[in-house]
Amino acid sequence: MSDTVIRVENLSKKYVISHQQEGQQYKALRDVIADGAKAVGKALLKPSKAALNPSREEFWALKDVSFEIKQGDRVGIIGRNGAGKSTLLKVLSRIVEPTSGSISIRGRVASLLEVGTGFHPELTGRENVYLNGAILGMSREEIKRKFDEIVAFAEVEKFLDTPVKRYSSGMYVRLAFAVAAHMEPEILIVDEVLAVGDGAFQKKCLGKMEDVSKEGRTILFVSHSMSTMTSLCQRAIWLMNGQVFMEGSAEHITSKYLTYGAENSGDVVITEKLSNTRFSFKRLTLLDSENQITSVFDIRNPIKIRLQYELSQSIHNLEVSLRVYNSSGIPIFTTNRSSYLSSDFVAGSYVSEIEIPAQFLSPGTYSMTIGAHIPKVEVLSTHESLMSFDVEETGSNMALYQGAAFGVVIVDCPWREANLVSGRK
Repeated sequence: MSDTVIRVENLSKKYVISHQQEGQQYKALRDVIADGAKAVGKALLKPSKAALNPSREEFWALKDVSFEIKQGDRVGIIGRNGAGKSTLLKVLSRIVEPTSGSISIRGRVASLLEVGTGFHPELTGRENVYLNGAILGMSREEIKRKFDEIVAFAEVEKFLDTPVKRYSSGMYVRLAFAVAAHMEPEILIVDEVLAVGDGAFQKKCLGKMEDVSKEGRTILFVSHSMSTMTSLCQRAIWLMNGQVFMEGSAEHITSKYLTYGAENSGDVVITEKLSNTRFSFKRLTLLDSENQITSVFDIRNPIKIRLQYELSQSIHNLEVSLRVYNSSGIPIFTTNRSSYLSSDFVAGSYVSEIEIPAQFLSPGTYSMTIGAHIPKVEVLSTHESLMSFDVEETGSNMALYQGAAFGVVIVDCPWREANLVSGRK
């Protein structure tokens, strides 16, 4: 028997979008009925010359999507906003009917796609556990057996007999996820909805999904957090414009996703119009570990900075500097050329390379300022915030902390320890 639990073949989903035409006003009901009658009359009189409605547009949220998922796989779905991720999950959850293509699913599916899906706002938390469980396919006895475990996981004991319309979005998510995860589905589908919860609960949910996966169940997970994607998922499917753009190991796909479209944004050609013509910067380039130009970097890889400049005449005691700032404008560090190389220059063109080590800068956005001067004598050239770049968390040893404020830099300090009882080190 095949271990494929989800097979999607040439799946497409079309929506028809209506646009209000310029100058068009809202109409009363009688006007709508009258216009409808006129349209029917025209169609009967001239059926072969039906005009296209310019106010209606076809939009393909999914187009010819195909993939297979095996039992026990943890698969992440990534893509920019509007790529088709949520539509795909809704089709797989049988909430939305596809326009064309086929889907084969083997096993019970539990979905958590939107806050409060399957909840009735007037019912209490207790009543909604039974209602939501029944919607997801659990028997009353099964819900009763797991009820205490669900409530404990959701941490809503005090509000169990309160109507859920008074719940915060975080409480909604906790209870909905607890029901979905404890119904022991063969396939668990979770959208970005977990982002509503706090950091501690997100960590708890991820742990529960890992437990579900270890039991041989399948997980489909949508998230914009690449560190979560790489830590939870084995495979990733990258959607772009409603189509599968790339799929493979989660680590490989997320790395490609982070750098996509940034190939040329890490390169700045500098044009200077200064009265001082002795020195001029020409170019600043950022390169990844494979010497590809980019402005988005994996925290686990070094950042190479290439700086090109030109001297029209020799300069004694010249200093070339680069300073990195965080997104709050706080300077993180400054590095000077003269710390490593001679500060005496002869006329000519130069290329300097600097490498920021891997796992040094914390995840975030940074900017760079470059300058050249003769210390305490003359400033020759300065370019403030010339370029920005991003460091992304993709599964380093700090990924566990989910963006906690552990500092602006990551320092790997050696630890030594002694057992005070035995005296051993």
